[in-house]
Amino acid sequence: MKEISGGVCAPKGFKAGGIRCGIKASATKRDLAIICSEKPCSAAGVFTVNKARSACVTVSKEHIKDGALQAVIINSGNANACTGEAGVAAAKKMASLGAELLKIDPHQVAVASTGVIGVPLPIEKIEQGLKEQGLPLTDNEEGFLQALEAIMTTDTTKKYAAFELEIDGKKVRLGGMTKGSGMIHPNLATMLCFITTDAAVSPQALDTCLRRAAQRSFNRLSVDGDTSTNDMAIVMANGEAGNSTITEGSGGYEAFAQALETLCIRLAREIARDGEGATKLITVTVSGARDEKTAEILAKSVVSSSLVKAACFGADANWGRILCAMGYSGADFDPEKVDVSFVSVLEGEEVMVCKDGSALEFSEDDARRILGCKELEIRIKAGTGQGNAEAWGCDLTYDYVKINGDYRS
Repeated sequence: MKEISGGVCAPKGFKAGGIRCGIKASATKRDLAIICSEKPCSAAGVFTVNKARSACVTVSKEHIKDGALQAVIINSGNANACTGEAGVAAAKKMASLGAELLKIDPHQVAVASTGVIGVPLPIEKIEQGLKEQGLPLTDNEEGFLQALEAIMTTDTTKKYAAFELEIDGKKVRLGGMTKGSGMIHPNLATMLCFITTDAAVSPQALDTCLRRAAQRSFNRLSVDGDTSTNDMAIVMANGEAGNSTITEGSGGYEAFAQALETLCIRLAREIARDGEGATKLITVTVSGARDEKTAEILAKSVVSSSLVKAACFGADANWGRILCAMGYSGADFDPEKVDVSFVSVLEGEEVMVCKDGSALEFSEDDARRILGCKELEIRIKAGTGQGNAEAWGCDLTYDYVKINGDYRS
């Protein structure tokens, strides 16, 4: 498998684009995007479990229930959440507007929104914007970058990736893009993530692969502990690569599943790196746990801890907070068998601060230097089991409070 350019437009038969409809106060930023395939696709999605879910989640779950889509339309600047029946009507109208533009059935269009919660979606602006501008779609980098710009809110970086591999003697491509910087603590989903592939994959296999990939990537990610009302990840597969259809247990299934997981992990790490106000990417690696699930619970508890995040921001080697977070995780482990090290990922420098659950003598200067790096790892050995897992997050800074203290303004 190799990395390639093109994002969601890298796979054959996909186009994307973005325009400005005036949903956002900005006079220049795009705020409406479409990603579409030239032909109908197998499709799968995972969505937020927040009970106060957005209307876009309600509509998209209905449209994707039979495992088929051809496009997704996305707006930023307004979450269309906690907006009642009017919000559901607006989300359905948004799907219809996209379908009319593409000359397809509205049920072939998923809908996604991101922005302020509790404000009615100005669907009339979307309708007027599409009427006046259309939505120029291209199958190149310009198209997907316009679409990506149109879905960003507090993001400071564009997050995307694409890979190519061979399945059944055919070149298969996968591309993805995501937005997310705050309100990040997914459960069965991610913030907003859209993945395209030209592989031929059955809807059932696609659903299984996406759920596995999401569990090992987005569900191991936390910026601030808040599960959004709008979280979703959607994958569309149009079969243009010409491979034999991938089904569960078929020859190309595991290769495709691994490629999708790799793509999702890449996107999850970029979200963590761009957490609101963040100055560093934190990876928590747990090994030696009873099983993978136990390792995952421990890793996510540590990376989600506000006290651990704050210690990383201040470059304070306060390793007791790590054992504390492990202790309240609910996972079964022996605190007296835990080792903890801090590692500078880029430089490869490591300092062990805890052995068998007890303090070690270590250089505070070395630890402070490592914790001051832009990319660091908290490496935990939880015992002698076979379970391993990683989780990703970022530090908690003053700027996080500043950003969210005046989010609506």
